Amino acid sequence: MKKPANEVILVLDFGGQYNQLIARRVRENHVFCEVRPHTFSLEEIRKMAPKGIILTGGPGSVCADDAVTCDAALFSLGIPVLGICYGSQLMAHLLGGSVVRADKSEYGKTEVEITDAGSKLFTGIDAKTICWMSHTDLIAQAPRGFKVTARTSACPVAAMEQAGKALYATQFHPEVMHTVQGKEMLHNFVYDVCGCTGDWQMGSFVEKSVKELRKKIGKGKAICALSGGVDSAVAAVLLAKAIGKQLTCVFVDHGLLRKHEGKQVESVFGEAGQYDLNFIRINARQRFYAKLAGVTDPEQKRKIIGEEFIRVFEEQAQKIGKVDYLVQGTIYPDVIESGLGKSAVIKSHHNVGGLPDFVDFKEIVEPLRLLFKDEVRAAGRELGLPDFLVNRQPFPGPGLGIRIIGDVTEENVQILKEADAIFREEVKRAGLAKNLGQYFAALTNMRSVGVMGDGRTYDYAIALRAVRTSDFMTAECAEIPWDVLQNTTRRIVNEVKGVNRVLYDCTGKPPATIEFE
Repeated sequence: MKKPANEVILVLDFGGQYNQLIARRVRENHVFCEVRPHTFSLEEIRKMAPKGIILTGGPGSVCADDAVTCDAALFSLGIPVLGICYGSQLMAHLLGGSVVRADKSEYGKTEVEITDAGSKLFTGIDAKTICWMSHTDLIAQAPRGFKVTARTSACPVAAMEQAGKALYATQFHPEVMHTVQGKEMLHNFVYDVCGCTGDWQMGSFVEKSVKELRKKIGKGKAICALSGGVDSAVAAVLLAKAIGKQLTCVFVDHGLLRKHEGKQVESVFGEAGQYDLNFIRINARQRFYAKLAGVTDPEQKRKIIGEEFIRVFEEQAQKIGKVDYLVQGTIYPDVIESGLGKSAVIKSHHNVGGLPDFVDFKEIVEPLRLLFKDEVRAAGRELGLPDFLVNRQPFPGPGLGIRIIGDVTEENVQILKEADAIFREEVKRAGLAKNLGQYFAALTNMRSVGVMGDGRTYDYAIALRAVRTSDFMTAECAEIPWDVLQNTTRRIVNEVKGVNRVLYDCTGKPPATIEFE
């Protein structure tokens, strides 16, 4: 393995949901980070020469017979190590500490008391701070030579360290936004413990990706699955920069787009647009409606939409001629939620878990697969994409199909299009859009009695959802001003036929997903 040109922090993955989120937090500090499986050998680690190593959380117990583990010699390499959740327990277990089943599990926001203000990891951290816990086992006793540096009412070793060997561990998750000072803790580890200087920028990623794509594809042809969202748009422009007219962007209008979205996508990437792309728009509405008829399970909807996307691309590729590569704007939250390694499947994304077993392309190319949404936006700015496109609100590939609870029909799609457009208009008018991660309307399958014009109605309820998030792995419900919600409600029930009730979803992620399905 060639030593990386930049400083690198290595993340060893033990199957946790937040593995790549850790990498993202490190990259926020302008330090390159790679995620590798826990089986990554000591020899490979030495060749990589990372500035530090972070051990992720995981779903299992370190005390189980089939526990995922690593070589205990890892802690003797002279490389700083930070263990998080399962990683902290594994460090304790392998180095002679005691890990036991907790009498009381900790889950969610927890007050943590820092017991050693002199710890490099906790420099500048409040004596009592809120952290995110998610564990059923705990460290009952730290290994010999370790100092306990934090605790909670239920967890005697919420953090520990052996500073002389640069070994640190936290039972809580500093990488998630629910840990109030988690970013500061990781910054302390990367700079104060590992001694990084911050030599990695998004420009490095763009430059490297263009070179790699140009080398991979060579003189071959590629089709890009263009939805018009920021992910597929950045992927398209990245590929265009690498291979130019060898790329054909195919925009599939599946009838599940937001109001006027098809026209907007074509205006940006079509003949009148600013990009030198081969652009094809395909009207496949009836094809998708037919496939989704009578399907109510959201997971099944995703898989149907995913397969049908691929089939449309295959058919289009045959018309173009020999096409070797399918390009997708897949980003890492899609991959994690669709199941990665030992991680649980939360939902199949149409471009990941929704792919069929057989795909008639030489290879699927996903240049953004290891990036989070804000990193994708940064890459877009680096590529010179206009702000209105880079900052466009996220929209899932399955579109309105997964924001309709129950049957996907033309009538239900039209109801949702209009309601969603109204909500987005009111949010934008109020100047709230910039501070929201995602906001949209969903059509529930609940019908209830209402009264309109002195007459009885029996119509649908619309659910509104808005969240604040930076990483799309966790999210908090946004507190939309009451007057905005009132205006939105008034307009929806007056302007959208078939709706007599509007609800607001106050749930965060977790326990909900950001989508409403």
